[in-house]
Amino acid sequence: MRLGAAFDPTSSTASSSTANSACTNGHSSRNCWSEGYSVDTDFDIEFPTTGNTVKYYWKITNGTCNPDGHGERICMLINDQYPGPLLRATWGDFIEVTVVNKMQDNGTGIHWHGVRQYHTPGQDGVPGLSECPIAPGKQKTYRFQATQFGSSWYHSHYSVQYGDGVVGPIIFDGPATANYNYDLGTYLLTDWYYQTAWAIDNLTSQNLQENQPPPPGDNILINGTNKNADGGGEYNQVTIQSGKRYRLRLVNVGEDNFIQVSLDGHRMEVIAADFVPTKPVTVETLVIGTGQRYDVIITANQTADNYWFRANASTACYSANNFQGLAIWSYESATKDTPHSTAWPQSSECAAPSPLEPYWPQAVPSGDFANLEKELEIGITKTQQVPGGDTLTVWELGNGSMSIVYTDPTMEYIMEGNSSYPEPYRVLPTMSLGGWNYWLIQQGPNVPPPAHPIHLHGHDFFILGQGDGQYNSSSPLNYETPTRRDTAIVGHEGWLALAFRSDNPGVWLMHCHIAWHISEGFGVQFVEAPEHINFPDRTQFHQECSDYQEYAKTAYYTKDNSGL
Repeated sequence: MRLGAAFDPTSSTASSSTANSACTNGHSSRNCWSEGYSVDTDFDIEFPTTGNTVKYYWKITNGTCNPDGHGERICMLINDQYPGPLLRATWGDFIEVTVVNKMQDNGTGIHWHGVRQYHTPGQDGVPGLSECPIAPGKQKTYRFQATQFGSSWYHSHYSVQYGDGVVGPIIFDGPATANYNYDLGTYLLTDWYYQTAWAIDNLTSQNLQENQPPPPGDNILINGTNKNADGGGEYNQVTIQSGKRYRLRLVNVGEDNFIQVSLDGHRMEVIAADFVPTKPVTVETLVIGTGQRYDVIITANQTADNYWFRANASTACYSANNFQGLAIWSYESATKDTPHSTAWPQSSECAAPSPLEPYWPQAVPSGDFANLEKELEIGITKTQQVPGGDTLTVWELGNGSMSIVYTDPTMEYIMEGNSSYPEPYRVLPTMSLGGWNYWLIQQGPNVPPPAHPIHLHGHDFFILGQGDGQYNSSSPLNYETPTRRDTAIVGHEGWLALAFRSDNPGVWLMHCHIAWHISEGFGVQFVEAPEHINFPDRTQFHQECSDYQEYAKTAYYTKDNSGL
């Protein structure tokens, strides 16, 4: 089978007439970047190529961690740390990350959340779709380009493994839609459990059989730390200067909880949703679903004192946690002390800020929705997730529950010229290159109440509309200035109307990013323009699969869920 053409980064660039004049990025000119590129450059159309390659070398090992002082528990660590190391690159850089699996009894694979993987679909890091897992004792080097700028995270996509520590932040430095003095980096927010993610996943499955909610989280961590309910542990602490503006990159890397964040007494100016720059909008609080990101600017314009930064489970989204996330923000001139600040009111909505407009306006063809829209209903069904296994109640999306086979990834089916796939793979076709895909995700009747953060790999989607109850033809849709991002919320008993253009050939997963839901089959995958896919190196691909097949013959743990 002939392999696809080599990755040509220039193939995505528009004509030079769309380039922006040169300007220098600084405190008062964050819109600028490099010659020909600025915040006005829509990176889905055009992006720079720096010629620089940023390299990382990560070892994943079995270990223990104790992020909130409650006590050591089993973790899986990248370079012996939790959270994992920061992946930082400049817009247009090439990236090489060598991942060495030093764990005894787990495969792995690293997904670069929200990274478009333009022309590099084999680097998406999803075992069972884009690759076979990395077997214990083996390694894989991921290679891709930072065609976007902004904030995100990486995580294992090997079942619920990331909940035990295989997770870390991503920053692709670039321009911004508002000015600021200092970049504080990422604030990773996560629910935390004193049992392993695998144990909680099993408990969640047991509870689902009885129509009961998953176990609540035990704590919420901010950048990998917090005090626990008994007073042990440490708060994350930040020092700020009066009159300065600070960029903060908020990332929900959790397994279950929607998290509401706020800084007492200070409003936040949202400048990006996921990787997409937005027109600035000021808010008091933000509700962030798992997988979602917001870049915000906080101005130090209050009385010099100590203030609580709060991260709490959103009850409006039906999230539950036994404790609260807290950090201390102190003005440089204030005497360090426990804050006595007052919280902003809790949001009663499970939704993104409104209005939330992308900085680059792009209209979606409106006449096609009614004719081309396909519905995916969220539901509950009974099925076997593994051949010969128990018949269990699981989540489904579009009249089917997803389950993959690690040793037979979808990419391999396509490489070998197949155009049909096992039914549990839940493969859906897309429009031909250049065409628009329209999907309506609808909460079905008689399903558990949680909201769902829906994430699409390989694309940002356009949110044409969302609402409560059942969608109907009179429901308002926005085709002119729709919000654009890669993770969006379907509310309780609600609906979400999405569109994306077929412009990135590959194999792309779309799923609920609550870890327990995708592990129970809540997902589908798109095979987009298979005849145009730029395949990974075939020899390396098959060697990685051969390595995992050999490991799987004697693996201590066998797959007992969707695998995702």
